[in-house]
Amino acid sequence: MISLALAIRPAAPSIITVLFERHRMLATYGAIMVALAALAMAMQSIDPRVLASGAGIWVKPTKFFFSVGIFALTAAWFFGYVRPERRQSPAMRRTAILLIATGTFELAYICWQAAQGLESHFNVGTPFHILMYALMGAAALLLVGTTLPLAWEIGRRPAAGLPRSFVAAVVIGLLLTFLLGGGFGGYMSSQPGHAVGAEGGNVFLFGWNRLGGDLRIAHFLGIHAEQAIPILAALTAGLAVRGRWLVLIVGSLAYVAITLTVFAQAVAGRALLPV
Repeated sequence: MISLALAIRPAAPSIITVLFERHRMLATYGAIMVALAALAMAMQSIDPRVLASGAGIWVKPTKFFFSVGIFALTAAWFFGYVRPERRQSPAMRRTAILLIATGTFELAYICWQAAQGLESHFNVGTPFHILMYALMGAAALLLVGTTLPLAWEIGRRPAAGLPRSFVAAVVIGLLLTFLLGGGFGGYMSSQPGHAVGAEGGNVFLFGWNRLGGDLRIAHFLGIHAEQAIPILAALTAGLAVRGRWLVLIVGSLAYVAITLTVFAQAVAGRALLPV
């Protein structure tokens, strides 16, 4: 009888099914962006042109398609922490639409420039490029800013059954993504480039500078706080309540300290992973 009950028991939904149930539009958009990242990666073998910096013209589109895709998929997952009756509220609908609109604008310009063999970032050679770089920066800030209404909704009206420590972890992660990721991104865009000091070598996959400082590393850590802090909280779910809060507070402070240290090191022109 037990084996028969197990046989007819419905299978647990996959993580992909749950993701699309939480927010179909954002999950679909994120999946499309990840697929386009794979396409852009393939384009590099078909179109081997390089930029003035020496990087392949499709490297940046690949990275940004993947980055925006992961950002959208994370937002879709976090919508599951919003009360079901609030997920389609006007504020939440506008948040999802803003994420898609700003992400699409930024990626469209990056791909347009890549197709012409031109840089999209730090390209201020003509009035048109100055305008588009400024607009792209504004779009990036608004994109990262979509974490704020989501954090507000989850913090005020979380889905039923979530431990308060985990709700706090999600909110902290979203806020740090805006403050650190958005803040360092804004600083980096005001500089002549992402490298500080000597340039040369690169970290596999990421392409970070290994001879001098690289502002992208702190920006990367800041942007991914929204995943890192909740994952930390999830890993401590078996602890007592006091232990979970202690790990969350200490872990969040440590994450901020590490990110700020990496930023300071880059500004000083020192490589994080020297050759």
